[in-house]
Amino acid sequence: MFKLNLIILILQALIVNPINCELNSDRKIDFENDNKLTDDFKNFIKFSGMSLYDFQVDKEDGYLTSIQLIEKYGYRSEVHTVETEDGYLLDLHRINGRKDEPIITNKPVVFLMHGLLCSSSDWILIGPNNSLAYMLVDNGYDVWLGNARGNRYSRKHKNWDPKMYKFWQFSWHEIGFYDLPAKIDYILSKTKQEKLNYIGHSQGTTAFFVMTSTKPEYNSKIQLMQALAPVAYLSNMNSPLLKVVTSLLDSISLIIDAFGVNEFLPNSKFLKFVADIFCTSSAHNNLCLNVLFQLSGADPDQVDLSVIPVLIGHTPAGASSKQLIHFGQSVRSGEFRRYDHGKLKNLAMYGVPEPPKYNLTQISAPIFFHYGLNDYLAHPKDVLKLYAELSSTVGINQLEHKLFNHLDFLLAKDIKIMLYQQIVDNIVKYSSKLSTTSNYILQYYLQFVDTTLF
Repeated sequence: MFKLNLIILILQALIVNPINCELNSDRKIDFENDNKLTDDFKNFIKFSGMSLYDFQVDKEDGYLTSIQLIEKYGYRSEVHTVETEDGYLLDLHRINGRKDEPIITNKPVVFLMHGLLCSSSDWILIGPNNSLAYMLVDNGYDVWLGNARGNRYSRKHKNWDPKMYKFWQFSWHEIGFYDLPAKIDYILSKTKQEKLNYIGHSQGTTAFFVMTSTKPEYNSKIQLMQALAPVAYLSNMNSPLLKVVTSLLDSISLIIDAFGVNEFLPNSKFLKFVADIFCTSSAHNNLCLNVLFQLSGADPDQVDLSVIPVLIGHTPAGASSKQLIHFGQSVRSGEFRRYDHGKLKNLAMYGVPEPPKYNLTQISAPIFFHYGLNDYLAHPKDVLKLYAELSSTVGINQLEHKLFNHLDFLLAKDIKIMLYQQIVDNIVKYSSKLSTTSNYILQYYLQFVDTTLF
């Protein structure tokens, strides 16, 4: 019944709240003109040999696991299971080169962490030559993809079954407090490195801010953190769908407690079937796109329709209902603070009636921000507020494309040249040590790109 009500809620939001693409109250986006590529940009594409529309994906990809996708496209994969301090067993997916290339050890490490309801597949969905994970591997990096507790690849615990109530009693606080430290320690131990590069998207940034503020010793293990759509403050969140959810937060919490709906939107074969039917039509009448645009911001010109069924095949990947509630609490409070259990339980857990704020002054790892102007979830005002409060930021990048939204960080047609090349360049710039081999590969790659355009 809860899932049925959720579907009805989404449909109502789509009917009552048509897609609103305004960035501010006095100017509407002109889809025709705002998205036209300049002649210089077109010439750059032609010169560099890149294509705007060369996603190498097919319908089958929505039915494969992350590991199967990695293997399908010619890369070496490994699955590593990490145990957290509180007993969760989490899968790490490693990509350590192409199958047709010799194995190289002691490469610099990059750890990528996904957002809410997502998984390791986020970083490989748009296929080779475009996905960030593959691009990093091709540039000489040892790439590790995280999976948060509760998603399709991390539904295990030493003592509890996912059908048990206890299994789902966590929010994104526990992902930052337990999951990330366990993964980082494991990766550094396995690779014999002292530091790694961290890239997070959305909740992947939230969890990082939790970890480095509550366990500051982990700051020294980060070479560079790059935050894609950083989320800590949510006062200006303007997603119509999440506004509806936030307005009903108390009711949703009661329903979850009363009916034991502890898991939120697990991965489903039914959703894959629906995606094949309803998610391949034109952008203007595509049901899946309408839902995604209501959630993250509308950017029709950067959508490759071939990848939408693949996305729905992998996302949602499952999460705890408390993760969604915790974000809803952040919208209401306007603060970046711990989970609100109610005054009595807060007193028992925290010693105070209100949940304590995260101490951002404890964060000292070098952090580089990337954000979009049309991101409904990581709103520019909230991003800039967070940036101003962190003392260890080393740079900030506002994506020039006016309609750049929350999902564009993973799916935009031109994401490789809009953003991913700068991410690689940043790693090179802020890394104090690169292996000779990886540095050679990076320099070979960069000679074909005019980096002044980024």
